[in-house]
Amino acid sequence: MEIASLALQVTIAASIWLVWVLRHDNIVTEFQHFGFSNLFRDFIGAIKISLAALLIAGIWFPALIPLSALFMAFLMVCAQYTNFRVKNPISKFIPSFALLSLSLCLFALQTGRA
Repeated sequence: MEIASLALQVTIAASIWLVWVLRHDNIVTEFQHFGFSNLFRDFIGAIKISLAALLIAGIWFPALIPLSALFMAFLMVCAQYTNFRVKNPISKFIPSFALLSLSLCLFALQTGRA
């Protein structure tokens, strides 16, 4: 279970870093499409990058993992709702659904619910 948890932590954190740092131009376009402000986009980005950092810190401090994973899952539910609200095609739902699933799996592993 420890290896599975580590793999999930790294996968989620790397995914957030890739999207919010390396592909930031896509995020700017998406948030404009959603009708959100730049301030809100930056706020969400800061939260997601912070949660990703906490998941990595969880390698050494496991107590950080459950709440970080649960809050990441909450943000992915919000992303699902936003995609639904703007009537995006189903393909746009896949990334946030994948991260939602991974975050919930990590939470379950960490809390003994798996």
